[in-house]
Amino acid sequence: MRRQSISFTEPNDEWLKSQIENKEYSSKSELVNDLIRQARNQQKQIDFIRLKLERAESSGFTTESKSDILKQSKSLLSE
Repeated sequence: MRRQSISFTEPNDEWLKSQIENKEYSSKSELVNDLIRQARNQQKQIDFIRLKLERAESSGFTTESKSDILKQSKSLLSE
């Protein structure tokens, strides 16, 4: 694992500390890595939805229901 030095604003540092004190995470590194994973998963979902929208716009119609599209996008989050 690579080590990096990063700086936090005081409010962000206090929030990080509170998460560790509340036993949500064992270290700032674990918390920051989890936040990055969550952001990456969100980006995957956004990219998937954007692709579906672009395809739908170019084809005019989709045969998939809203619930089918939602299921597919949620399945990306569990990968």
